[in-house]
Amino acid sequence: MPSEPTSPEPRPTRPVPDLIQAAQRGGFHHEVGFRVVPEQSGSGFCTVAGRVERRHLNINGVVHGGVYATILDTAMGGSVVSLLTDQETTATTSLYVEFLRAAREGEHLSARGEVLRRGRHIAFAQGELVGSAGERLSQARGTWYIWSAEDRSRSPADRAKSAARRTP
Repeated sequence: MPSEPTSPEPRPTRPVPDLIQAAQRGGFHHEVGFRVVPEQSGSGFCTVAGRVERRHLNINGVVHGGVYATILDTAMGGSVVSLLTDQETTATTSLYVEFLRAAREGEHLSARGEVLRRGRHIAFAQGELVGSAGERLSQARGTWYIWSAEDRSRSPADRAKSAARRTP
């Protein structure tokens, strides 16, 4: 029988709702050489861009699929973050990426994420990654879970008890 966890499951910290401040904070996308483009981002949408370097290539000499996924996840996640209140945080729960064309070293990549629907606890987003010539290289869809301050202050067991009391 599984034992009870000794500490609550890890939760993401509250993101910076201002995309300009968030872009300055950095993160994994920043470490791999891509940046949020604040002037091409706003409420419900976010753009991430950068230039392909040798370190982004796979053994076949084209951009590794993980780079595409990182850029798209960041752009779509940024679009969700742009709609959060000060009391909310979010994290990716699913990500589906389609790889349409390969990019090569030196090419400029730009991903735009857009929220399709934001509910109380779930947001749906889509993204598109284009290359230097504007051709679509990849597309993605994903879901993000949204926690409120109230959700973070209660344990999963407390939330389950509360839900059970509401069920007829």
